[in-house]
Amino acid sequence: MLLGKVLSIVAASAALLDGSMKVALPDKNALRRFQKYPVNIDVVSRFRTPAQMKETLRKVEATGMSQSMRDDAATALEEMFAAAKEEGVTLSTVSGYRSYSKQATIYARKKASQGEEEADRVSARPGTSEHQLGLAMDISKKNSSQLNTSFAETEEGQWVAANAHRFGFIVRYLKEYEDVTGYMYEPWHVRYVGKEQAQAIYESGVPMETYMTGYKLGVYDFLIHQATNE
Repeated sequence: MLLGKVLSIVAASAALLDGSMKVALPDKNALRRFQKYPVNIDVVSRFRTPAQMKETLRKVEATGMSQSMRDDAATALEEMFAAAKEEGVTLSTVSGYRSYSKQATIYARKKASQGEEEADRVSARPGTSEHQLGLAMDISKKNSSQLNTSFAETEEGQWVAANAHRFGFIVRYLKEYEDVTGYMYEPWHVRYVGKEQAQAIYESGVPMETYMTGYKLGVYDFLIHQATNE
């Protein structure tokens, strides 16, 4: 019987890691942290094939450069831009979905000009970029395509930092967390994770890596508790 329980835990853990398991969370007191915010694995961490991505992408109807995102993310971004405009803040899209080949070109250019170590800090290698998910957008202020850390000090950057979570986005690469995320501080880079997850991550003040680690550990605790107390 014990062997069966252990095998159940291993199978459940494997399913959770590869994304095939849609976690149905128990009562809010059963998990120690983040239990109020079930993670939609498809939105948070799963890469799609180019063919699948093409079916989900659409043009974002917003000010700035013509860019595409997944439909759910595009709708949320349009709502965010509209809300900002109502408050007198005009945001501009700079870079949304990127194909593998486009990301490869960007990374190769960074590597050639800055070296491999710095390129890895400022740009994702092809196949690992969040832009390839169709869930990320680089944002700048009105009539600008510049992406630098000074964006955080602008009215537009401050509005994004304070309000993006209301629309399901997080500022993905936070200041002073480079060792955790692996990337430099990018106040312009937002990532769609859904409203519940965005709210939870925003309130926690930690990057998504830390949030996901805490969430998964909580889920594992619950799975082990269930398997060993049946």
